[in-house]
Amino acid sequence: MSNQHETTAQDSAPETFDEIVEAYSDFVYNVAYKMMGNPHDAEEVAQEAFISAFRAFDRFRGESRVTTWLYRITVNAALMRIRREKRARELRWVGIENLEVPSWEEAPEPSAINSELGDKIQEGIAMLQPELRAAVVLRDVAGLSSREAAEALDITVSSLKSRLHRARVLLRQHLAEYAPRR
Repeated sequence: MSNQHETTAQDSAPETFDEIVEAYSDFVYNVAYKMMGNPHDAEEVAQEAFISAFRAFDRFRGESRVTTWLYRITVNAALMRIRREKRARELRWVGIENLEVPSWEEAPEPSAINSELGDKIQEGIAMLQPELRAAVVLRDVAGLSSREAAEALDITVSSLKSRLHRARVLLRQHLAEYAPRR
């Protein structure tokens, strides 16, 4: 994973909105793609995010990093789009207490790591409720620290950890056929 969220000279002091768009358009698109799972929706979310960022630019005081600010705006744009579409398929936190979840402590055989598994993981992330998906994308996919992800989502670290736990259990359930049972 790249560390796109590390502080850079550009990140610490953007001078104009055009410079932000130039420097971070790929960054915003990648966050949008990870949230939405397809290029068309990611393009639209990225556009919505930059429109929102432009409207809020005069209020950006540099108290947080540009990337944290853009994460929050992009995730919010994705969540609003997801809610508008009212996705029919969601993994739900129902009856989970009696579920046998396979362990992922041992790595699967190298031959089992293939595009089919990658597709299954992406499918599972796309089926998560939007708030759980955002937590997984920011923490596990984008590699933000818990503090950074919580800040980007405007929640506490303990709330983030709770969401991550629920999302990871649901993803393990979804991926159970690919993980060995103990």
